[in-house]
This record gives sequence, structure tokens and C-alpha cells, in this order.
Amino acid sequence: MLAKVWSASLVGIDAVKVGVEVDIAGGLPGMVVVGLPDTSVQESKERVKTALKNAGYAFPMRRIVINLTPADLRKEGPSFDLPISVGILAASEQVKIELLETHLFLGEVSLDGALRPVAGVLAIAAAAQRLGISGLVVPADNAREAAVVKGISVYGFNHLSEVGQFLADPTTHTPMQVDVIEELERSQTSSFDLRDVKGQAHARRALEIAAAGGHNLVFVGPPGSGKTMLARRLPGILPPLSFDEALEVTQVHSVAGLLKNKGSLVSTRPFRSPHHSASGVSLVGGGSYPRPGEISLAHRGILFLDELTEFKREVLEFLRQPLEDGHVTISRARQSVSFPARFTLVASTNPCPCGFFADTVHPCTCSPRSREQYWAKLSGPLMDRIDLQVGVNRLKPEEITQQPTGEDSETVRSRVQIARDRARLRFKNTDLRCNAEMQSSHLRQWCKLDDSTRNLLESAIRKLGLSVRASDRILKVARTIADLAGDEHLQTHHVAEAVQYRTIDRMQ
Repeated sequence: MLAKVWSASLVGIDAVKVGVEVDIAGGLPGMVVVGLPDTSVQESKERVKTALKNAGYAFPMRRIVINLTPADLRKEGPSFDLPISVGILAASEQVKIELLETHLFLGEVSLDGALRPVAGVLAIAAAAQRLGISGLVVPADNAREAAVVKGISVYGFNHLSEVGQFLADPTTHTPMQVDVIEELERSQTSSFDLRDVKGQAHARRALEIAAAGGHNLVFVGPPGSGKTMLARRLPGILPPLSFDEALEVTQVHSVAGLLKNKGSLVSTRPFRSPHHSASGVSLVGGGSYPRPGEISLAHRGILFLDELTEFKREVLEFLRQPLEDGHVTISRARQSVSFPARFTLVASTNPCPCGFFADTVHPCTCSPRSREQYWAKLSGPLMDRIDLQVGVNRLKPEEITQQPTGEDSETVRSRVQIARDRARLRFKNTDLRCNAEMQSSHLRQWCKLDDSTRNLLESAIRKLGLSVRASDRILKVARTIADLAGDEHLQTHHVAEAVQYRTIDRMQ
């Protein structure tokens, strides 16, 4: 007998509907899987056979042929265990087949018949809803994640026998329900509060501007000046994720397999901090079957690169295109996939190899040649894409011993939210979400300059040797400064402050 069960396969962060056709016929007992299965799918034959027996079902001792369609799409991962199991039960007439046409099945099966969670369930649920699938059957640990998608009934089960009972009488089972608003409201406040930072008023101001406009930021200063401490407090002053943003972030984390047993939605902005030994593939994504890298896992959040100049130059160059486009495209012989990568880059670095160039306490022991080689790791095109380049000085003794007197993160975040709301109102007829995403046409519309302000910017361009991209970044930062001040039009002091955040340009 022939039976067909619906499942799905991931392509990037999207999903493709896959048909699992099972035919049981006469011949020598055996099981064959065709349709470009990878090793893990081939291994499902042994898992399924043992799981069905331990779940109390009879495994047919006949020739079983399993075809995964479309045949030209590579199938990978253990998520086909459940649909293959259901297909064998249906083809051997051990379960009812009425629901197979309208439901999609997904999950890994243990040898005892228990269902284990798999990656990418949110993306698959969204694809199933678009394709008109009415129900989704998944492991219980994936049910809350899938139930975020509205318009589809999600059923979560712990064991293969429960799936058989559901197929026999679906009315006895209730689909999973998730309160999306409640999931977003459980967002945890960052444990790193800006109140803990002593002094560093200039750097604190830069953090506020970066949060309000989504601007990339690099701190330059000697060891122990507080660069990393400042960077880790940026998530605490960012606005909370909207529902659409949370869905985007959750989908990436789901595909990467980071969401198993962790609830339904990623409700806090990501903060990714890869080590400086990270490879290009781990940073931007890739592999034989492409998976998201750190820049995609930081989507709608923060990518923090500590000790920026210790990263390999070729690895840092991989960031140039995603910083500009907000996504990364990975091409392989069989397929090309695109992952979202709209993140805020925050980095920190010492001013020289010894770390004490221009320090007021420790003399610098580096030669001009070694400092030149040190900064050569950061190309001009990469630095052009970093809006805020901020020097962080060593704290004075009296600042170290005194109690922190700065504002807390909640106070700063309220100002950031007001500035973001102003920008959102300005961008209401566009796809823009923050000032950092503006293009040249937007700058001409919303960053008009009077004569004195234009003269100031032209002077800065000549003196610092700025590129067109760098000058555009100055205007974007100035627009954010104006939003924080509640000003509709750019003024000279807005641009003047934005120019001050080009520390590295002034050092070169």
C-alpha cells in the first residue's frame, strides 16, 4: 500500500514543503530511502524501525521504499523521523489516514519512541501556514515555538504512541495556545546597568546616540579604561523588540538550533560576542549546507567584537557587505541562501600594540611602524561604515574612588525610545526602522543643511580626508542627535558633535 505524509525541509531561514511517500510491497524485507537524503536521514531507518517496535506497533517485514519529494532538494537532519514513522504506519494500515493530507509532521524519534525537538520549527510553521496546511504535529518541546504562528493548529506530543492516538481521534487533543503579548512582556531587564559606569560622560553620550539611531560604534582606549564595560551596557538602553522583530530574531535562532526547550519567542535583543580567533564562516555563516553565523544571530541586536584589531583582517572584511545591506548571501554549488544581518556593530580596541599610546600614566613603547601595522588591520572601507569612533580615556583617581553618579539605563532608554519614535514617525511610509538605515535619497530629504552647517561639514571633509560614505555617516549621526534634542531640522551644533565622533579618522 502507498501512503503520503507531508513534512518540510529548511533552505536558509525559509522552509520548503516535502512529501514523504512510503510504499510497502512484496519482496525481501528491507528499507530504502531515496530523494537526496543526507547521512542523518539515511540513519533514520534504524531509529524508526526500533522506535515503532518499542512503541507497540508492528514493523512490516516487507520491502519498504521511502521517497522524499522534490527529488532534487537535499534533505538533511533527523526531523524526517516522525513523518517516515507515520508513513510506515499509514501504509501498513495501523493508523487512520484522514489527517495526513491536511497536517504536516516533524520531529526526531528516539529508540524508545519518544519525540525529541528539532531545529527550524518556527520557519516551517510559517511556511506551512502560507501553504494552507491546517495542522502541525511536532515534539512537545517545539510546540510553543510553532504556536507563535497564527492560523495553524499546533499539536505537541512526547511519544510516537500519542501521535497514533491523535490520528485515531483528533478531537481528544487540544492545540497549543501561546499568548504572544505575554511572551514579549517577559523580556528580562539587562543585569548590566549604565549606572555602574564611573565618569566617561563622552562615551556614555556615544552609547545613547548609538542606541537611538542604530549606529555602529567602536571604543578606542588603553586597557582598563572601561571599553568592554560600556559596550555590555548598550543592550540595556535599547528599545524592546517589537513582535515583528521578535519573529525575525526567533526564526534565525530556530534555524540555528538555539531555540530548543527555550520557549516560543526570543524576547530580548541578541548580544553576540565571538572570540577574536573566530573564522570567517563562524562569523558570517556558511558550511556545506549553509547555516547562520554570528552576524545573523545578532540580527536586530548587538554584535560585539572585543579587541577588534586582534581579528584577522580577512575576517573583518567579510563584515563590509552585511553592514551596508543588512543581509548576507551565501552561495554554494547546489544552492544560494540569504540570511538577515541587520545588527549594530560595537567594537573595542587599544590605540596601539602595547595599549598606552597617548596615555597620561604609562608611556607608549611602540614604534611608529608598529602602530601603523597595528591599524593596517582595519581597512578604510570598514572604518567608513562605523559611525561613532570614540576615544575612552583612563579614569582619574578621584573618579575611581567616588560612587557612580550617572543616570541609570532605564532613564537613558526612555530618551532613546522617544528619539526612535520620532524617527519611526518620519519613516512611516518607508521600510526604515532607524536613522542608521537611511540611504542617500533619505539624507537629501531629512538632513538638509543651511550654509553655515554645510561649510562646517565641508571643512571637516577636507581636514579629515573623509569619503562620501563617511560624510553620509556624519549626517546620519547628526540626525539622531537632533532627534534626541527634539529638533526637526539639523543645526550646526548637531553636525559639529557628529564630527567629534571620528576619533580614528583624526588619529590617521
